[in-house]
Amino acid sequence: MTALTLCLALVVAGGPPIKVGVYGPFTGGSAGMGLSMRNGVRLAADEINARGGLLGRPIELVERDDEARNEKGGQVMQELLERQGVVAVLGPINTGCADASTRYPEEKKIPQIINVSAGAKVNELFAQYPDNYVFRNAAGDLIQSDMIVKEAIATRHHLHPALLCDDTNYGQNGRAKMEAALRRMNVKPVYVGKFKIKDTDMTPQLQDARASGADVLLVYGIGPELAAVANSMERIGWKVDMIGSWTLSMSAFINNAGKNGDGATMPETFIEAGPKTPRQQAFLDAYWRKFSEKPISVAVAAAQGYDSLYLLAAAIRQAGTTDGPKVKAALEDLRGTYEGVTGTYVHPFSATDHEAVKERHVVMGVVRDGRVLPPGR
Repeated sequence: MTALTLCLALVVAGGPPIKVGVYGPFTGGSAGMGLSMRNGVRLAADEINARGGLLGRPIELVERDDEARNEKGGQVMQELLERQGVVAVLGPINTGCADASTRYPEEKKIPQIINVSAGAKVNELFAQYPDNYVFRNAAGDLIQSDMIVKEAIATRHHLHPALLCDDTNYGQNGRAKMEAALRRMNVKPVYVGKFKIKDTDMTPQLQDARASGADVLLVYGIGPELAAVANSMERIGWKVDMIGSWTLSMSAFINNAGKNGDGATMPETFIEAGPKTPRQQAFLDAYWRKFSEKPISVAVAAAQGYDSLYLLAAAIRQAGTTDGPKVKAALEDLRGTYEGVTGTYVHPFSATDHEAVKERHVVMGVVRDGRVLPPGR
């Protein structure tokens, strides 16, 4: 018997598995984000189980595909909580899926850590659910919109921004928050447009944006459609800076836009091409080895998925139980320091703030020659 087999055997002997739900889009247009997140969670589970698991028990991931459909998100969450008996849930990716499903963990008093969705309601839920069981370890729209606008107006000194966002909950939440950030800087967009998922030609919107006198394009959407924006800009010969949500780092943007994506800039919690700590490098080495994927399809989603399980594991260890209210209380008062892939976290959550990621954890990445590079590269 190998050392690893012996270790796992001892874990199993300590009790039944601790079931953790993981859900997101594992098929369809958003699958790149979902699969990368799931891989990050799987890698963390493998590492934790190899070291003895939690409370002497192995972690068992219960994975479900929500297909990026809002109603499916709610159905998946109900199944995880009511039929699978998970002690916590990680995910999802899409804002609509999150907002359609978060009421169920609130009602069941089971913690959820949203590890990718930037637009999902988190702290906003306190008004309806004072005990709030929903947490997040991704850069929310407030942080992203502020950083996008600061980059465009304060850093690059543009004065006439155009906004172009998809018509989903995610895109329109981002648009509203970017407009609010612009108002705080006394700047008004000269154009506000939108597009649909699966649109491939943004020529009409971009022609209107150019005619409005825009000197920068601020975008909110996901990879395939954002690539269509970049390609349409090239098609009409319009050269302005494109600054947008973290999804500009998706391989679906970089691969589909090709050279037309160069210069696209976005807020990032993790950049694969620029590991800064031994922890980040160890994560990359393990991920590349386990999944034979280099570059990672959506590195941000993978890193945040990985960190979400480690944060949950720290809370379960601290609570000494998988009881939902006690794990929630531990998350709100985590002791010690967690050196994660997306940053170092000290007391990441509190009883009134369930957002782990702050602006200090985020940098502006830029696409160059098919890669996302950190600032100054």
